[in-house]
Amino acid sequence: MQARGPLMIEHRLIERMLSVIKDVAAKIELEQKADPAFVDMAVDFMRIYADRTHHGKEEDILFRSLKNKPLSSGDRQSMNDLIADHAFGRQVTRALVEANKRYRSGDEKALADIMLRLQTLVKFYPGHIEKEDKIFFPASRAYFSDEEDQAMLAEFREFDRKMIHEKYESVVETLESCRPV
Repeated sequence: MQARGPLMIEHRLIERMLSVIKDVAAKIELEQKADPAFVDMAVDFMRIYADRTHHGKEEDILFRSLKNKPLSSGDRQSMNDLIADHAFGRQVTRALVEANKRYRSGDEKALADIMLRLQTLVKFYPGHIEKEDKIFFPASRAYFSDEEDQAMLAEFREFDRKMIHEKYESVVETLESCRPV
C-alpha cells in the first residue's frame, strides 16, 4: 500500500460522517431544535478524527516531508491551500462548539449558528477531499522514492498507534479538572 492509501481510506469515513451530519442538519432545520449531544459527537469526530488524526498525518508527516522537496510552484500552492483549508475546518468547528454552548444555555438564536456551521462542514469537505484524492496526493507521490513512501506509511501507522492514548489522556485530564473537590 502507498502512503496515500490510509489517507484516502480515512476520507471515506469522513464522508460517511458528513452524510450523517447533513441528515441531522436537515432534521434540525425541519424541527427547529438541536440535540447538543449529537453536536458534541460531531465536534469530537471533526476534532479528533478528521483534524487531529487525519489532518495530523497530512500536516505533521506528508506536508513536512514535502517542505524540503523541489515542489513545482503549483504543487507548493496546492499544499498551502490545503493547509488553509484545514485551518478553515478548525475555525468552523470552533464556531460550532461556541454555538452549541450558547444553545445549551438557552440562546435560541444559536440554533441558526449550529445549522450554519454543520451545513458549512457538509459543503466544504467534499471539495477539499476531492482536491486531495484526485489532485494533490497523486502529484505528491512523484516526489518520493518507494522507500520514502513506505517510511511515511510506517510513520502514519506509528502516529495512529499513539492517537488513542492522546485522546483518552485528554479525556481524563478534562474530567480531572472538573471533578468535585
